[in-house]
Amino acid sequence: MRVARRDAAVRAAVEQGLLGADSPIVGLLDVTGIRESAARLRAAFDEVTAPGTPVLHAFAVKATPLVPVLRLLREEGIGAEVASPGELALARAAGLPPERTVLDSPAKTPAELREALALGIAVNADNPQELDRIDALMRSAPSRSPLGIRVNPQVGAGAIEALSTATATSKFGVALRDEGAREWVVRAYTERPWLSRLHAHTGSQGVPLSLMAEGVAETYRLAEEINRRIGRPQIDTIDIGGGLPVNFASDVTTPTYAEYARTLKETVPGLLDGRYGLVTEFGRSLLAKHGTVVARVEYAKSAGGRPVAVTHAGVQVATRTVYVPGAWPLRIAAYDAEGSPKEGPEVVQDVAGPACFAGDLLAQAYSLPLLAQGDYAAALDTGAYYFAHHYAYNSLARPGVYGFVPDGGGGTAFATVREAQTVEEIVAESGGAHADGLTTLRAPERR
Repeated sequence: MRVARRDAAVRAAVEQGLLGADSPIVGLLDVTGIRESAARLRAAFDEVTAPGTPVLHAFAVKATPLVPVLRLLREEGIGAEVASPGELALARAAGLPPERTVLDSPAKTPAELREALALGIAVNADNPQELDRIDALMRSAPSRSPLGIRVNPQVGAGAIEALSTATATSKFGVALRDEGAREWVVRAYTERPWLSRLHAHTGSQGVPLSLMAEGVAETYRLAEEINRRIGRPQIDTIDIGGGLPVNFASDVTTPTYAEYARTLKETVPGLLDGRYGLVTEFGRSLLAKHGTVVARVEYAKSAGGRPVAVTHAGVQVATRTVYVPGAWPLRIAAYDAEGSPKEGPEVVQDVAGPACFAGDLLAQAYSLPLLAQGDYAAALDTGAYYFAHHYAYNSLARPGVYGFVPDGGGGTAFATVREAQTVEEIVAESGGAHADGLTTLRAPERR
């Protein structure tokens, strides 16, 4: 069904003029698929938690920082996990209430902390210096914010080192296995009755479910130790983070939320017996499968005997894929000039982007029906991060993003999520209002 909706949307985008010679790149979001992902997430944890357990699923805004997406997820019962003033502003613009918002960041300023505590937003302190700042704010203006500490269980890395947050030297949280660190955490809770949460984030792309569950288990054991030492259930909520990996090799969704929830049930049964509230922070797994970047083939050429399709999607939308293709390969689908899936024998070819460097390739030596001038190449599974990580190489514009649903009459209806960036906006972002700023700046003449 997801593939059929996507194919219909690409065809309709061409028919309705969202894609064409004058609009050669667009992002598409499958609204039906996003709703289904949110429902599966809620159902998976409802299945394994004790009745009445408070559970907040907070979407990691960094994955798809678009206000309409956050509003849609809010409607589907999903909150927001934010990591900057900008992300918090997006969540508030989408109508996310403070009680369904969590602030995590390794570099929160005093102003950020002050705002979050004033609003009543949950905050996880990353380190002792940040906790000192919170101490001062709580003394001057006590807050109703749920407060906790982020810890690093140091259980190891997944397949992508740069994304692994629970290594021995990760920059995130308090490293529990460092000398004296665990005792410091226990003492911090003992001395602060208002600390009621404990947070860890082990998952990410390339991290297996077993390692994710091991990190959660270490965090649960620490919560149990703290509550036992204090003599009462001071920690009432455990934030297990997110990071469920995504299968980028096919249209199959694996692993699933249900599989992860069952793994937690088997590994950490005490976490789910109703004594603790639960917070999750999934991002990529909610959106990735429901997004597609579609780009027109501007030219079809050959180099060294290999066909090359030069498109309008490259490093500006797929930065990780272009620079680290081994870790972030994308599947490419071929569509003809009318937006229908292209047929014919598969041919090994390169799918190139528009940026001025040789490595700007969406896919290299990739087999698919031969792309011709005026066709479309679609980068699949790009609903998360590919609309977030725009890279302004060559001052290439951010593409427009549109959500779609079947219209009930055999067609597809679209709604604007983000308008395409204009060249005037590019000039404004690049200091256009200050064109004379440097020419009028002169050092005093020496006498």
